[in-house]
Amino acid sequence: MKRNIQQATSLPWTAIAAQISQLTRQAFTLENLTSIGGGCINQTFCIRNQDQQFFIKLNKAEYLAMFEAETAGLEEILDSASLRAPRPFCSGSGHGYAWLVLEYIDLQNQGNAATLGIGLANMHRHTAEKFGWIRDNTIGSTPQRNTVDSDWIAFWRQQRLGYQLNLARENGYTGSLQSLGERLLSGFQYFFMGYTPQPSLLHGDLWGGNYAFDTDGQPVIFDPAVYYGDREADLAMTELFGRFPPDFYAAYRDIWPADTGYATRKQLYKLYHILNHLNLFGSQYWNQAETIMKKLLSEFD
Repeated sequence: MKRNIQQATSLPWTAIAAQISQLTRQAFTLENLTSIGGGCINQTFCIRNQDQQFFIKLNKAEYLAMFEAETAGLEEILDSASLRAPRPFCSGSGHGYAWLVLEYIDLQNQGNAATLGIGLANMHRHTAEKFGWIRDNTIGSTPQRNTVDSDWIAFWRQQRLGYQLNLARENGYTGSLQSLGERLLSGFQYFFMGYTPQPSLLHGDLWGGNYAFDTDGQPVIFDPAVYYGDREADLAMTELFGRFPPDFYAAYRDIWPADTGYATRKQLYKLYHILNHLNLFGSQYWNQAETIMKKLLSEFD
């Protein structure tokens, strides 16, 4: 949906244009503004003039730290030289808004899924000494803690499932959800017997809505929640809301086959995102969370 520039004066477009001009050392005058749908957290736009175009994320001013963390995450992915992601230009705040200015990429739904699998496997080969990351970020709009830890089980128990369960309690989701969660956390180590994951660079929120293909059919990933963790956490997310194309999995596993126990552990990793959806979007995810917990508990009860 195109908007008349004069009708957008309530938004901080002048400040954004000035920041782009300063960064690129080329005067940027906003000539075309297009609202882009698809996001449930931010407003998104494409802004253009005759020579340049940029993708803009817009939210309330208090979300500036979220955009700064996303910038760092995209840079971490780009530094791994594994997959294409939008290059971040700048972020800022003013007039009650926070914004993130990104490279604009023409995207399409169809492309080379095998190249996506190869690229993700190569990204997962990019490792760190410990789990976590240099900074906290968000999963959706929920804070995601990334305090570094050499113990993956402790990291996932405390900073992922434990954090989401505590947030669920604060949001009024008590009773069986919490009792099942407590039992699951107490027996957590069962799922990692004979399995020691590496701290791999993760996208962190890799569902079907966070990848596409450029006009050459090459994969592009975006909207990351980056940290270093078990690669299976990324793979599990690709199966949560409909699986990725078969060529993606075949190409990934040609490079790095799945480890024994993944079929069970992926439910553990899916649970984190289902609990986050419960906390973000409401009780329609309550039964799904409890169903996953019961299935996991049946493994060692």
